This record gives sequence, C-alpha cells and structure tokens, in this order.
Amino acid sequence: MTQTAQQEVSSDHETVEAGQMFFATGGCTLGTFLVATGAGGVRAVLIGDDEESLERDLRRRFAGATCTRAAEALSGLTVKVANVLENPTLVLDEPLDLGGTAFERRVWIALAEIPAGETASYGEVARRLGAPGAARAVAKACAANALAVVIPCHRVVRSDGGISGYRWGVERKRLLLARERAA
Repeated sequence: MTQTAQQEVSSDHETVEAGQMFFATGGCTLGTFLVATGAGGVRAVLIGDDEESLERDLRRRFAGATCTRAAEALSGLTVKVANVLENPTLVLDEPLDLGGTAFERRVWIALAEIPAGETASYGEVARRLGAPGAARAVAKACAANALAVVIPCHRVVRSDGGISGYRWGVERKRLLLARERAA
C-alpha cells in the first residue's frame, strides 16, 4: 500500500458537510487551485481557471457546510498542495477527509495504489475491487473525486490506454502524467 493510501482518513462525512470548512486559493502551472479543510482533514483540492468558479464549485459540492476563506491560516497547507500539484509524485502528508460513498472511497483508495508514472484502465480498477462490470461506476467515482492529484484519478485511462475525460481538464491530465513519467 502506498503512503497515500495509508494516510489518516476520516469517514465522518456528515460532520464536515454540516460544519465549518476553511479554504484558500493559490496558483500553479496547472492554473488556479483551491484547498479546503474541515474537522476531519483536507476535504477538497480543486483545480480550475479562476478563484470564483472554484469557490462556486466548493459551495455546490458542500452545500451544507459553512465555507470561510482563510488564506493566512491555511498558508502552510496551500504551499504543500502547490508542491504536490507541481510534482504529482509527492504525497500530501496531511489527514484527508474523503467523504463520498463507500464505493467511491474504495475506488479512491485503489487509485492511491497506482504507482506514480503508471496508469490503469477503469476496467482494471473495477477488477481490482472485485467488481469487473463496474468500469462506469469507477469513472463516476473518479469524476466525484474532490481531491485533485492527492487522490490520483489522473492515472486512470481508457482500456486502449488513451486519455479520456478528466474532471480538471484533459490537458491537465496529460501534463500530470507526463510529469510523473519524467520524474
């Protein structure tokens, strides 16, 4: 099991959903990013083109939470996240609050098992989970992932090895995979 998969993970999704979340934004070569944390740990790392759309996405994903900007308080975490985004072979050494359904969490943990620089197809991930017919469900779990790069859904490709859709943009996926292969 990789270090990412062994990280402390809270499954107390309801506490964060109904509670307080703090967030900050930053920039990197992938664009703008937002990192959000709650009582259970890092809850979201979102990548996009501008702060406003990322904040809207955060509030939509966690509609029951009170989301407060806290740039100064999260400055250290923001630097750590920027480093991981710039070098996706790194591991974010912070507790994670994965949220999601039980199946989504199983998928995300399986994704953390894929070594940096390697890929697996949606079908391969489904087979590893003992659910060989669940490739589309794996793809949906990848799309629901709120922890860009930290949970490496960018390492999942089509069965022919081609790069398919990526919640954060196909070009970002290509760049992340190229960085990992070059490391």
